[in-house]
Amino acid sequence: MSDRNAIPLAPSAALTVETVTSVRHWNEHLFSFTITRPQSFRFRSGEFVMLGLPGEGRPLLRAYSIASPAWAEELEFLSIKVPDGPLTSKLQSIQPGDQLFLGRKPTGTLVTDALLPGKRLFFLSTGTGLAPFLSLARDPDVYELFNQILLVHSVRRVSDLAFRDELEAQLAGDPLVQDQALLQFSYLPTVTREPFPTNQRIGTLIENGALFGPQMLGPKHLDPETDRIMLCGSMEMIKDLSAMLDGLGFAEGSNSKPGHYVIERAFVG
Repeated sequence: MSDRNAIPLAPSAALTVETVTSVRHWNEHLFSFTITRPQSFRFRSGEFVMLGLPGEGRPLLRAYSIASPAWAEELEFLSIKVPDGPLTSKLQSIQPGDQLFLGRKPTGTLVTDALLPGKRLFFLSTGTGLAPFLSLARDPDVYELFNQILLVHSVRRVSDLAFRDELEAQLAGDPLVQDQALLQFSYLPTVTREPFPTNQRIGTLIENGALFGPQMLGPKHLDPETDRIMLCGSMEMIKDLSAMLDGLGFAEGSNSKPGHYVIERAFVG
């Protein structure tokens, strides 16, 4: 156990204290980890929660999308490593057995409640924006609500394609959705700075029709009548694609007013 956790952490009205159960380093910039889940902790697939470590006087907290499905016994998260980041510089060195703070109240707009009914659901992500879609793609309710689900993950390097094997296998072995996913789920990785079969940004894939490969039924373009879209990742991507969708007649949704597409405004600012 690391030095900073030598003194047990104390829970508060807003935070519980959880234990790290596993850590997986994908490359020098990216890692994922799992922690214990309080029995009382409930969340909707796609939501985020505050995570943190002790700081000077008060905890260092940051919002993280929950990557594990709502039925899982543990909570999983995906994080970048920022050498001088107030939290991630410390978080990247966590080990199983270490403690950290978990917020008691998950929230967010990357949820199916914020979308109108539709036929095709597109998860469009860059970098660690993949995390909420890992949760949603393993939610049985998503497969009841939509006929087809396509997860697009755009990264700079091949090693940034976290969870690639599981996604390419169409979630084979998942206890709840493997049968539906085999028929309804597709995964499209794209790498922009290294050789890879698909190497274009998401906006280009939409414009040239490559997003709508042979696995996708229906029109080879986005249609607000049938298509629903979730965006998570870089601010540049969200800004560009939101403008594109607005121009195509899509309306942004929220928990109080469902729409054709949603973004997580807590991360965008």
